[in-house]
Amino acid sequence: MLAVILFTGLCVFASDYNVYNPQNYGVKSEPNERILFIMDFSNSMSEYLDGERKVDLMLDTMAKILPQINPNTSVGLRVYGHKMGFTAMDACRASSLLVPISPSSASSVAGALYKTKPRGMTPITYSLKQAVKNDFLGFSGKKRIILLTDGGENCDESPCEYAMELIKIRKDINIDVIAFNINDEDDLEQLQCAALVTSGKFYTANTAAELAKSISNSINAKKDVEAKIITNY
Repeated sequence: MLAVILFTGLCVFASDYNVYNPQNYGVKSEPNERILFIMDFSNSMSEYLDGERKVDLMLDTMAKILPQINPNTSVGLRVYGHKMGFTAMDACRASSLLVPISPSSASSVAGALYKTKPRGMTPITYSLKQAVKNDFLGFSGKKRIILLTDGGENCDESPCEYAMELIKIRKDINIDVIAFNINDEDDLEQLQCAALVTSGKFYTANTAAELAKSISNSINAKKDVEAKIITNY
């Protein structure tokens, strides 16, 4: 390890969740906040969890939560893994902004999600780079990425290393990560690092209820995690 990440604050894990009523998520996003959802449509999202495809659990959850977001909150949608590509390079660039960040766009996000099918790989880092470089262009103030993935990076990049480079030049973007049905420890460490380094939140979810609470909590998230990077030479 080239870096040691020291952090204080709150990490919310699925094991801490209580059963709650999915009809009342209590979404209270800030009107001046910009939120970009980056959603996983890699092939593994077609796998089944508790009798339902993971992608369907994600879609049903988003359909319930999106209408409760303050219409004045600017929301956008980027997806990845929705294309196979002729080569591995093509598959690792399969990341698209389907809904630009704008107010009153929650219904557009929902519609775009339902039109998208899981197919390809998991270019997480490339998606984060595109979001920071292009999707937030021209926006000032607080910006939040909510990344939902059911697996780790598989395109020979590191979301953790990218996050550590990002905070050297940008302090205005928080990356929240929702690790959905992930058991690989290395993948979890990479994703947790990307979240905590950027003062974001990290959640794990293994059921529909945990997924819903993770997304809701992320939208309501307060900046209460601080991270410091110490490089070892």
